[in-house]
Amino acid sequence: MATPVKVYGPTLSTAVSRVLACLLEKNVQFQLIPVNMAKGEHKKPDYLKIQPFGQVPAYQDEDITLFESRSINRYICDKYGSQGNKGLYGTNPLEKASIDQWIEAEGQSFNPPSSVLVFQLAFAPRMKLKQDENLIRQNEEKLKKVLDVYEKRLGDSQYLAGDEFTLAYLSHLPNIQYLVNGTDRAELFTSRENVGRWWGDISNRESWKKVVEMQTSPPPS
Repeated sequence: MATPVKVYGPTLSTAVSRVLACLLEKNVQFQLIPVNMAKGEHKKPDYLKIQPFGQVPAYQDEDITLFESRSINRYICDKYGSQGNKGLYGTNPLEKASIDQWIEAEGQSFNPPSSVLVFQLAFAPRMKLKQDENLIRQNEEKLKKVLDVYEKRLGDSQYLAGDEFTLAYLSHLPNIQYLVNGTDRAELFTSRENVGRWWGDISNRESWKKVVEMQTSPPPS
């Protein structure tokens, strides 16, 4: 039996959940290693050996160590290409290029404003931190512009890159999950016909529902 890969980090982390969803899509066995960031475990010397920036996730596959969730997911798709969702990262150079451009769009255009909103609207209240209303307004406007582009694109295609679920959409799931279900800004997505339809589709993937279940389940004692 193959040794399960290891993913280090809390399931509530958007980057960690992005990797977990990919592993589930590819039917790859994994072991989740909790990292208590509140206690600074991500800054301890042993952890910094596998993630030099002291962030999550870190990923181990036998003697291979990786960090950065989008890079990890590309690696998973390439190494385990013959199992699970075989088209998750495309099956030819053109498909991969199309998927990559939307992964880049997510990382460069969608993620920055949506991550600020996730922290300010979902995490700051839990952490009893004061919300920065100006920052919220600025990033809400930035995100609206991105979603307007998505709305137009999704009017021409079922998904952003063609008509099949791919790695590009998987990358969007964590932040949208928090904004739709953990804040009062769900209308950013649901008020846009095509974006709302797209979110309803991708959020109903069995892989993502399992990740959400992991997030809401108590950790093992």
